[in-house]
Amino acid sequence: MNILHIDSACLGDNSASRQLSAAAVEALCTGSADACVVYRDLSAAPLSHVNGPLMQVMRSEWNTALPMNAELSAEALLTESLLAEFLAADVLVLGAPMFNLSVPSTLKAWLDRVLLQGRTFDVDADGRTVGLAKGKRVVLVSTRGGQPHEMLADHQEAYLKAVFAIMGVEQVDVVRAEGIALGAELRAQAIQGALRQAASLRAV
Repeated sequence: MNILHIDSACLGDNSASRQLSAAAVEALCTGSADACVVYRDLSAAPLSHVNGPLMQVMRSEWNTALPMNAELSAEALLTESLLAEFLAADVLVLGAPMFNLSVPSTLKAWLDRVLLQGRTFDVDADGRTVGLAKGKRVVLVSTRGGQPHEMLADHQEAYLKAVFAIMGVEQVDVVRAEGIALGAELRAQAIQGALRQAASLRAV
């Protein structure tokens, strides 16, 4: 089983999502003797945001006729590497804290590299989206400072589920800790509950 483990929180050792994503990976590895883990820290090594020239290259499937400089070539190769990591993974464990009602920009930058027509999804003759990354499993580790009833909208979990649905991913397991910014006691309770969720994960 190939596991791609991604963290996006910027809080280092103080990050609840990092603690929980590590627990999720540990539980999956315990249930699979042949598990292989690839780790990417989007905060420690942030990706640049997709710009016009890179988008043109990505959408042209590495058309060598396009003008390329060293920087653009390196970014194109990095995108290919990110796609290869994702496509090779059987399970994606994704640490995704809510940040300003959505996901961290570091995670959005990664998504913009892997949500790519012709590679992870396509559009058929009738205009319907066809996922090209079927058969994968996503473990979404979601942390939130507040409680659901206090939120104006959820552009975090719902957004991520929609992105993976476009790619054809049908199994998304959520490990969730909410209210972690509402005091030490509530934070501890939320994390302990989420750790139990993580510990219950099994390889399939």
